[in-house]
Amino acid sequence: MKKDNKKVIYWLFTGCVLIFIMVIVGGITRLTHSGLSISNYKLISGTIPPMNDTEWQEAFELYQQYPEYQKLNNHFNLQDFKDIYFWEWLHRVIGRFIGLVFFIPFIYFLITKQLSKPTIKKAIILMCMGAFQGFLGWYMVKSGLVDNPDVSHFRLAAHLTTAFLTFAYTFWVALDLIYPNKKDINIPFRNLVRLTYIIIVLQIIYGAFVAGLDAGFIHNHWPLMSEGKFMHETVYIEQSPLIKNFIEGKSGVQFVHRCLAYIVVAFVVIVYVKSRKLILTLPQNRAINSILIIVFFQFVLGVLTIMLQVPVWLGVAHQVGAFFLLTAITFTLHRFTK
Repeated sequence: MKKDNKKVIYWLFTGCVLIFIMVIVGGITRLTHSGLSISNYKLISGTIPPMNDTEWQEAFELYQQYPEYQKLNNHFNLQDFKDIYFWEWLHRVIGRFIGLVFFIPFIYFLITKQLSKPTIKKAIILMCMGAFQGFLGWYMVKSGLVDNPDVSHFRLAAHLTTAFLTFAYTFWVALDLIYPNKKDINIPFRNLVRLTYIIIVLQIIYGAFVAGLDAGFIHNHWPLMSEGKFMHETVYIEQSPLIKNFIEGKSGVQFVHRCLAYIVVAFVVIVYVKSRKLILTLPQNRAINSILIIVFFQFVLGVLTIMLQVPVWLGVAHQVGAFFLLTAITFTLHRFTK
C-alpha cells in the first residue's frame, strides 16, 4: 500500500479541525469562567457527566470545597454550577477524543505500513505534543485550586500556545505530504517570514496573558488608553520591579499586546510588499494574500474586543482570528521553505 497516502492527509486534517474546535471551546470556557468547575481529574469515568440529582449534588459539594466558590461564587445555586460545568466538561471530553483520533489511526497506519519513516517520527512528535498539552491543562487548573481562585496566566499562556503550536505542526506535517517536491528557496524572504511567524506567536502568548489577567476589561478605549494617553501611568507603576509590569501587570500586558498588534500588521505588510518583487507560484500568492487579509480582520476584531469590554462572542471571535492568522502564516512559511 502506498505510504503517506490521502488517508494519512485526511487524518492529519481531521486532527487540525478538532484542535480548532478545542481552542474555540477552550476560549468559551475561559470567558465564561468555567475552567475551575471540575476540580478532580478522572481520565475514564470523568468522560461521563453527573447523570442524576445525587451525582450533581456531589459534584457541586466538591466544587464548594475550593477557593472559586468560597471567594467568588458562593451565591451560586446548583443550576449556576451546571452552566459552568458544561463548558469545562465539554473541553475535557474533546481533549480525550482528540487523543483517540490521533492514536488509533496512527496504530492502524503503522500496522498497515502506510507511513514513511519521516512521517512516523513526525507523528510521534505530534502525539507527544498532544500529551504535553493535556498535562499543561491539568497543571493550569491546579494553579486555581489552592488559594487564588484564578489560574496562573503563565500556565494559561503555556496551555493555549501549546495548543496553537500543536495545530501548526499537524498542519505542517500535512503540507509536507501535499507538497512533497522540493524547490529553490529565497533565503532572505524566508527569514523575513520566519521572523513574522515568531512575532505572531509572541502576540498569541500576550493575548493569553491578557485573557489570564482579565486585562481586557480595563482601558477600553482605542487608539489611546484611558485618559487619552498612549501609555497610561498604570502601565509602569502597577508592579515592582518595573519589568514585572510587562508580564504580570494588567495595564502593562495590555499595552504590550496593543503595541505588538501594530508590529504584527507592519511585518505582514512588509512581507506582502517584498513578495511583489518575487515570482510567485499560485499557492505562494494565495498564502501572502491570506495573511494580509486575515491580519487586518484580526486587528479590527482586537479593537472591537477592547472597546466593547470583551463580550464572550467577540472574545471567542478574536481568538479564532488568531488561529486563522497562525494557519495562514504557517502555510506561507511552508510554501517559502519547502
